[in-house]
Amino acid sequence: MSARQYELVYIIAPDATEQEVTDLHTQVEGIITRLKGTLDKTEPWGRRKLAYEIGPHKEGIYVLEQFTGGADIVKELDRRLKVADRVIRQLVVRVDEEQAIADRKKAVRQAESARRREARGLPPLPEPGTEPQADATADTTIDNPQTEA
Repeated sequence: MSARQYELVYIIAPDATEQEVTDLHTQVEGIITRLKGTLDKTEPWGRRKLAYEIGPHKEGIYVLEQFTGGADIVKELDRRLKVADRVIRQLVVRVDEEQAIADRKKAVRQAESARRREARGLPPLPEPGTEPQADATADTTIDNPQTEA
């Protein structure tokens, strides 16, 4: 079983107390660590208006949790959050696959750009994260006519 990256977004009823939100986060964190996963990041987005009413609720408290682990964590979180009284919606999405697809598309675009630059006789672009080489023959002095004595 390989570890994968997931994002869990859940919406809590707007009348939930700060303590209930904290307790729910602690429960999610406990499930992830008990099943040998790691909680990478937690982002409380706060109270927001819902796109559509869910039961009597027009707004909710949003929380994003990013974690790494196996599919058993996803199943357990889904099961637990469905029966939690204060949770009105939850969604778990696997993000490592989306990132891999985006990385492959970026590599294809960069290769195509390099091929077109070469076909036009232009030098290749520097690798990301490296400083471009300064031209040794370029004049780097600046003439300032106001400082003449």
